[in-house]
Amino acid sequence: MKFNWQTKRLGEVCCISAGNSAPQKKEFFIDGKYPFFRTSDVGSTHIGKITNSNDRLNEKGIKGLKLFEKGTILLPKSGASTFLNHRVILGTDGYVSSHLATIKTDEKILNNNYLFYFLQEIKAQDLIQDHKYPSLNLPVIGGIEISYPESIPEQKRIVKILHEAFEKIEKAKENAEKNLQNAKELFESYLQSVFSNSKHEKKSLGTICKIIGGGTPSKAGSNFAKFYNGNILWATVRDMKNDIIMDTEHKITEDAVKKSSTNIIPKNNVVIASRVGLGKICFLKNDTAINQDLRGIIPLNLNNLSVNYLFWWFKSIAKIIIQNGSGATVHGVKLPFIKSLEISFPPLTEQKSIVAKLDALSAETKRLEAIYQQKLTDLEELKKSMLNKALSGKL
Repeated sequence: MKFNWQTKRLGEVCCISAGNSAPQKKEFFIDGKYPFFRTSDVGSTHIGKITNSNDRLNEKGIKGLKLFEKGTILLPKSGASTFLNHRVILGTDGYVSSHLATIKTDEKILNNNYLFYFLQEIKAQDLIQDHKYPSLNLPVIGGIEISYPESIPEQKRIVKILHEAFEKIEKAKENAEKNLQNAKELFESYLQSVFSNSKHEKKSLGTICKIIGGGTPSKAGSNFAKFYNGNILWATVRDMKNDIIMDTEHKITEDAVKKSSTNIIPKNNVVIASRVGLGKICFLKNDTAINQDLRGIIPLNLNNLSVNYLFWWFKSIAKIIIQNGSGATVHGVKLPFIKSLEISFPPLTEQKSIVAKLDALSAETKRLEAIYQQKLTDLEELKKSMLNKALSGKL
């Protein structure tokens, strides 16, 4: 059976308002039992029903505030821009922040759950009038056009189909995410076992490697044009996005190298983050200068220590480096600590065997991660496609 569809503005079929200004006195939140929902609560929920809030008001705090009924849809209209696309339904009666729009339908005209699904299709960035100060206002929200079948039973049928399908999609996503996490944990477990169970002699890193720091050429005045228009790669933590640094955001001149504390680390060596981004390690594809947040680690004798083995060893102790970081503003580890790190030291042939196994397992782990990530993407696209068809009468 084909049903007639209506297109109306939200303001015509819904009661749209905003929540209450948050009480300013801390005493209103002492021993509170009435939930007060803020954008942060909505942001942490993303999509679904919300019953718990971080703040609760007491009897004094709720005086003069409007109570919103269970089933009211909350839509952030201001606050953190990352929350503006979050949509939730109140799972309980509660009080709501003025930064949230509240939407309640006339159930004789429009099913509330149908509207909830519809609002997931609406993107805040399409409604924002000033992207410098991203926010939504009530007239704009009220002007959103919604199409729906006149028949309430048909609306409920669509909601039922979407609800059942989305439950299965979410279950499939949970399984894919679990498999993705399992793949990562399996590799991490093997990596730890390789180095923690070694019975070979251990040596401090400072006795078998040269550890080189870096620096930042001056950017003041005319120095920026003089020092940063060169062809020498200059790496910072921002360039440590993958295991290999192929290129860098900035490139410096030979004069910059001469007149600063930066140093060029020869290609095919590794650099580690010793201040910002603790725990990161990368290979260098090319000769690369580094800033003060990085350290180049160069084996003194390649016949005794494989750079690839060194790379995987640093991967295995990433958490140890992070745990030993200090500093109030910049979290880092100092040179004496890096030099004191002890590395197990098997013969070179065994090092190469370990590297071959880790490289193979890493490649397989990345292959599995790509499969699971693609599955998650496909499931999300399926969800969007179903939602679009359902809300345009094509389901």
